[in-house]
Amino acid sequence: MRPLPRLVAVAVLALAALPVPASAATDSAAFARWNTTTDFTQGTSVGLAALTGAVTLGKGTSVIAYDDPAVSGGVLHYDRGAWTSPWQTTGFAAKSLIPSWSVDTPTGTWAKVEVRVRSGSTIGSWDGIGRYASGTTYIRRSSYSSQSDDLAKVATDTVIANSGKSFTGWQVRVQLMRHVAAHESPTLKAVGGIAASYTARTAGVSTTTMTATKDLAVPRSSQMIHIGEYPQWGGGGEAWCSPTSTSMVMRYFGKGPTPAAYAWSPYADGFVDHAARDTFDHAYDGTGNWPFNTAYASRYALDSFVTRLHNLRDAEAFIKAGIPLVASIAFGAGELDGAPISSTPGHLLVIRGFTAGGRVIANDPAAASNSTVRRIYSRAQFERAWLEGSGGVVYVIRPTTRPLPADTARW
Repeated sequence: MRPLPRLVAVAVLALAALPVPASAATDSAAFARWNTTTDFTQGTSVGLAALTGAVTLGKGTSVIAYDDPAVSGGVLHYDRGAWTSPWQTTGFAAKSLIPSWSVDTPTGTWAKVEVRVRSGSTIGSWDGIGRYASGTTYIRRSSYSSQSDDLAKVATDTVIANSGKSFTGWQVRVQLMRHVAAHESPTLKAVGGIAASYTARTAGVSTTTMTATKDLAVPRSSQMIHIGEYPQWGGGGEAWCSPTSTSMVMRYFGKGPTPAAYAWSPYADGFVDHAARDTFDHAYDGTGNWPFNTAYASRYALDSFVTRLHNLRDAEAFIKAGIPLVASIAFGAGELDGAPISSTPGHLLVIRGFTAGGRVIANDPAAASNSTVRRIYSRAQFERAWLEGSGGVVYVIRPTTRPLPADTARW
């Protein structure tokens, strides 16, 4: 479960706490991403060296001292380099920005992802979004505090404009860190973000584009069979909808950790335990951090990012392209017929297909068993739960051999 919104890391107990949805007439979203050799030359590099489609630490690094508050061992020293994107103009008054990234972090390395926004001549501060590493020996993977300035604040993984404010431009900066005794360097392969004029939105039910049922054979996994497992990473059950959904899509493409990599787990479907451990946000105290999940998937040769889709017609384009989606929804009692839970302030599941009439075929990990995960939901009810719950947030996870649908402003 992932409560929405999350201005602080506390559970949301009622849907009344959800943000007021924007009017469909004013909704805008714009996606930008840097993930090619040419893209990285458009930014500013300090202490980095170019690779094919990536950057890594090179000459001219500085050395910083850092003592992670959640890791024993005191102050450690790291070589540091940084890549800063060019300013990205939204073209509208933005209210939110969700960054996501792909960074390889061998043992002894980590990355800090930061964002700043601007409105006219006013430029906000650089705000930390994530302290990221695949392992936890040197740092604990964590989001940052709200860091509110005169333009915006941070809500775990999302930059949100302050009340009465908006922004029209943004930059992202990724600092790469390598312990001075480490033998390998971190590598930045992709970074980007989706800016939007909303955090949630209302819209009429979209008309389906489907003329025949298409149902992708996404493996089924239940988060509920993990209840009580590893309380240090959320304890399974309702807390693990995000890593369970991420794992399902990864397995659909035949990717993910090998059985040997999760042999430490004595439980069924140990790949879910592995995903929960490696997506856990030690500041938010949960596994629902959106870009931490896509960053995890990207470790397994999968191109992965977070974006906001406009409606289910966008999602249908992905299904037609053979790409299932992880979607973030929220709903109250009686608002999603056939769901395995009666209500939720925040939940993630997999959109695996659509019927010929446009109903949503989902793998809902809240089901009690793997065999009961597949569900079919009303188009109107699902679209409302998705758009009003998260503003259409999805994880896009795919091998590069599976082309994205035709370009839009949202991908």
